[in-house]
Amino acid sequence: MTAGLRSERDGRVLVLTIDRPEVRNALDPATLDALAAAVTDAGLDATIGAVVLTGAGHASFSSGMDLRALERDRADAARASRAFDVVMRDGARIPIVAAVAGNAIGGGFEIALRCDLVVAADDVVFGLPEVGRGLVPGGGGTLLPSRISLAVALELGLTGEPITVQRAYDLGLVNRVVPRAEVLAVALAIAARVAANAPGAVAATRRLMWVTATDGAAAGLAALRDQPPSAARDREAAEGLAAFFEKRAPRWEGGTDADDA
Repeated sequence: MTAGLRSERDGRVLVLTIDRPEVRNALDPATLDALAAAVTDAGLDATIGAVVLTGAGHASFSSGMDLRALERDRADAARASRAFDVVMRDGARIPIVAAVAGNAIGGGFEIALRCDLVVAADDVVFGLPEVGRGLVPGGGGTLLPSRISLAVALELGLTGEPITVQRAYDLGLVNRVVPRAEVLAVALAIAARVAANAPGAVAATRRLMWVTATDGAAAGLAALRDQPPSAARDREAAEGLAAFFEKRAPRWEGGTDADDA
């Protein structure tokens, strides 16, 4: 455990838990730095194929930036926020599944939005209340129009009113809605399925889809067309084809058989 963050392994999945329930898992600079480092290190470890990010307790997934830390040292809080944002925006970063068992408000909602997949409890709410505090939702909230209609994104951003998990699911912001007790298990199962696939193909597919979502279809097609040659990807494709014809699980470099993941 480091600076409000717990980490543990579950096969090829790394589980990161924001562990500051006494402040609704608010993020101070030390926790943001620890999160950024953990996600970066996971991406460099060939034995890890995906990350699950969750919050301790059931009151809050995360309430976003710790406003007390912001008041104490605004410059350090801004530095840590930028560093974490750089890691989360990185097209090459490891896939992350958010396990949202508590409310995700403000920066917590934005963190969930920056993850690749979201599993949420059936009684949580999401919201961007920043404008009511004189702040801009700069941790990903302003990118909502790349995910949902502009009208709905503006409603969420300008009114600051929360939405139910069902509304978030209907908008396509949540992948699974399950009872609270099942959130982590379902997130782990999805992450394990991601981690069982070819690492290079997963990384390229994730990067290209995010480019398309944020920059548009033309940019996504250009990025697909301009992918550089990759010997590792060629080996993955050869192994995948061989496994298909030999009726066995593929064996990816640095990982385990897909059936064992």
